[in-house]
Amino acid sequence: MSILRRTLSTACMLFLFALLESSAGAQVADGDWLNYNRTLAGDRFSPLKEINRSNVAQLKSICTYKLPEVSSLQTGPLVVDGTMYFTTDEGSYAIDASTCAEKWKQHRHIDTPSMLLVNRGFAYANGRLFRGTSDSHVLAMDPADGHVLWDHVIDAQGPGVSIPMAPIAANGLVYVGNAGGDQANVTGHVYALDAKDGRKVWRFDVVPGTGPALSTWTNPKYPISGGAFWTSFTLDGPNGVLYVPAGNPAPDFDSERRTGDNLYTDSVIAIDAATGRILGYNQLVKRDSHDWDVDSPPTLATTRSGKRIVASANKDGLLSILDRSRVTRGATPADLTAVLPLLSQMPTTTRENVDAPLSRDHLVHFCPGIQGGVEWNGAAFSPDTNSLFVAAVDWCANVRLKRDVEVPPSGGLRLGNENPFADIFDPPDKAKGWLTAFDAESGKVRWKYQAPHPMLAGVTPTAGGLVFAADLGGQIYAMDAETGKILWQTDAGQSTGGGIVTYHAGGRQLIGVASGMKSPMWPGGAQQSRILVYGLR
Repeated sequence: MSILRRTLSTACMLFLFALLESSAGAQVADGDWLNYNRTLAGDRFSPLKEINRSNVAQLKSICTYKLPEVSSLQTGPLVVDGTMYFTTDEGSYAIDASTCAEKWKQHRHIDTPSMLLVNRGFAYANGRLFRGTSDSHVLAMDPADGHVLWDHVIDAQGPGVSIPMAPIAANGLVYVGNAGGDQANVTGHVYALDAKDGRKVWRFDVVPGTGPALSTWTNPKYPISGGAFWTSFTLDGPNGVLYVPAGNPAPDFDSERRTGDNLYTDSVIAIDAATGRILGYNQLVKRDSHDWDVDSPPTLATTRSGKRIVASANKDGLLSILDRSRVTRGATPADLTAVLPLLSQMPTTTRENVDAPLSRDHLVHFCPGIQGGVEWNGAAFSPDTNSLFVAAVDWCANVRLKRDVEVPPSGGLRLGNENPFADIFDPPDKAKGWLTAFDAESGKVRWKYQAPHPMLAGVTPTAGGLVFAADLGGQIYAMDAETGKILWQTDAGQSTGGGIVTYHAGGRQLIGVASGMKSPMWPGGAQQSRILVYGLR
């Protein structure tokens, strides 16, 4: 009897912890999509199951909203009480999530837009929307009509600095970081802003101004650059820990020009969400010479056996599963690297020549290339199948290093390659995609699907036993979460690289897709940007 009681007690504890995990400090109604990755923990799992394995083949187009602009549409739409909110570089939008009727749109002209002209979405909390801009502002907006409630300019503003990431908001704070780490003299910073007025509460510097980590940047001839942010964060609400993915150091390819470990670039970093104090990290890419940012939002999950993990799928073409069981706000570890130990790593795409040194004399071919692996949408987690789902790009690169290095002015691009940028990439027709299901306990592959085009869109598992995904060739998929079998597929007629969300509006479950990505960086540029909504007739 005592063994039975202990077993039941353990099961109840794990269930309770998983419940706390899914809320991550802020409950999400089943029918809403309140954050870039639905929950603050970043799992992208929807408990809706009206659309399921038995009826998904009956999905039909319900409505379409055509944006008045053609953009590099990578936004992760939010849905709150039947209204969908999404962004472009200069635009902010709200539509009826069941009819696609426009509620409002706001346009903010930017005199100095960023190179990629992209914005990945809003945060939402306590009746306010929050977003970044490519001229380094963070805005709070009224969901009713989109008017600006406050406007904060970050203190790291300057040439090359932008804020394309979707912030997250919780506990009265807005968490956001700056991009631009490929430019000279630009480093990454995490900000916690007061949600009421935009006041800076704390700032965390990826490249510390003092201390042992600063000594890992040891070449005084070249400006310290890198470790910036261009995707979203995640939050362990019960433990008060913010997880952030820091990008590559620069110059991207020429590691000889930046000696040392370049901490804390290419790392998953755990930060005290209330104070900004570092609690732990794992530098997943050491001495990066391939532009392999640790870039996607770290996915927080508790597996069936009770493991508390961080799933980090990045540009290196690996899914890294880390143990976060020892990370709490009170942690004062002597060895920070031991706090997020690596449990497993598995490839998400083709990996070739990963250890071959780059050369100043000839091209070196390697995979994933600088636009391979996982980009701005990371791993999704389904507690129903205890699986992690990862969409990835299979696209290789060719690089020859510069013989003579010229240090660009502040904000100037610092890649370190001799061959022209356009020639770095393999031909676009060689770019493919993968969707892989991994066991969340062991990291082993359960199934995988090779797509004919890169897969960049958000992956969304549901309680209906489905996984939704899309590729740049225009295909949108619904797959059986257990087997990977395609149960429904439609041609959107344009590339899709934004969020795929599911929600309840107009009395039924619907699927929303941010489709139509016109980008100079990716093949298959769209002529329209649209929100597509699907449902059962």
